[in-house]
Amino acid sequence: MQINPYLTFNGECEAAFKLYERCFGGKIEAMLKHQDLPAGEKAPPDLEGKILHAMMKVKGQTLMGSDACAADYVVPKGMHVSVHIEDKAEAERVFAGLAEGGNVAMPMQETFWAASFGILTDQFGIPWMVNCPKPM
Repeated sequence: MQINPYLTFNGECEAAFKLYERCFGGKIEAMLKHQDLPAGEKAPPDLEGKILHAMMKVKGQTLMGSDACAADYVVPKGMHVSVHIEDKAEAERVFAGLAEGGNVAMPMQETFWAASFGILTDQFGIPWMVNCPKPM
């Protein structure tokens, strides 16, 4: 079994996935726009140029997302996407990249469980927790 995050955006999915590709060192494998589908001309006007489905692979894992209709978009609430990175410098690099233009709730810092841990909401409204565990 594999559990994969599927992120929903308010028209910024393409820009978000380009940032995530850079931050995580992943590879975008799909970026389908509504108008590219056979019935694309029937898509609501507010979805023109917007992403129907994006998929990125990062070290054997999958991150997916899409743009919602403006009327259906809901700001993510009650969740965070948690990223665990074994290397402290790499965790702090990823955190800094995700934090560009976003809001840092807890800067990267040592905790009782982590060599470095931080919480932020990126510029696209997605909440993240970045964790680098302490060596065992």
